[in-house]
Amino acid sequence: MQSKLEWDFAGIYADEGISGTNTKKRVEFNRMIEDCMAGKIDMVITKSVSRFARNTLDCLQYIRMLREKGIAVYFEKENINTLDAKGELLLVIMGSLAQEEGRSLSTNTRWGIVHQFQEGKVRITHTKFLGYTKDENGDLKIVPKEAKIIERIYKEYLQGKSATRIAKDLEKDGIKTPTGRKRWWESTVTSILRNEKYMGDALLQKSLTVDFLTKKRVKNKGHAQQYYVEDSHPAIISKEMFQQVQEELKRRSSLRKKPTEVKSDSPVSILFQA
Repeated sequence: MQSKLEWDFAGIYADEGISGTNTKKRVEFNRMIEDCMAGKIDMVITKSVSRFARNTLDCLQYIRMLREKGIAVYFEKENINTLDAKGELLLVIMGSLAQEEGRSLSTNTRWGIVHQFQEGKVRITHTKFLGYTKDENGDLKIVPKEAKIIERIYKEYLQGKSATRIAKDLEKDGIKTPTGRKRWWESTVTSILRNEKYMGDALLQKSLTVDFLTKKRVKNKGHAQQYYVEDSHPAIISKEMFQQVQEELKRRSSLRKKPTEVKSDSPVSILFQA
């Protein structure tokens, strides 16, 4: 760059710590493309194909889009200029290798997580449910103020309130949902009532990523092994109260269904004692 005195430096576009497998979350990458389309850039210089995109389809899509505008992408490591005749053929090959690298990294990461599950080690995203945060060691610890909300929900349900009524009362009292929203739904309350984490246990791998490119996650309905860890962290609700709530949930559900429609719960595959 410094040796090309006739070039004007347009700026650096860098997404720190963001995977190249999908461009949707790459803010700087998308800003660069927008600047290219706006005529602010006529050449992009990047370290390698894998730095540009590990997804072959995305890689070729953007390169072709830029080529139509007469904008070159130069990959230093591979010495490829996309405006050259041989550029696209080489990119198909290099792009495929980059995508396979991304698949390999995703598989290795997933194996590491599954290995931890098999050893009974718990990985929980505490930001998605009330009552817990993490200490300096990364272990779950109870947030007293939020724990009182959880206790309230369980007690009121056992006292006869419906999930809908509880949701409306929480909303009326200005209490925010686990995701920080003002509006409570019946399903949010029911999810809290069914969450085994509040009695100190953890069902691992409730959902999983089925496509490493799109990062799409689905509920684990037999796609992969699940693991159940008992007493993995401090409990907010006693096991006795949790079981009482599960029985009450079943009882109320059975009143809304015909007897032939009631299905038994499927057993959890593996049980660990922490």
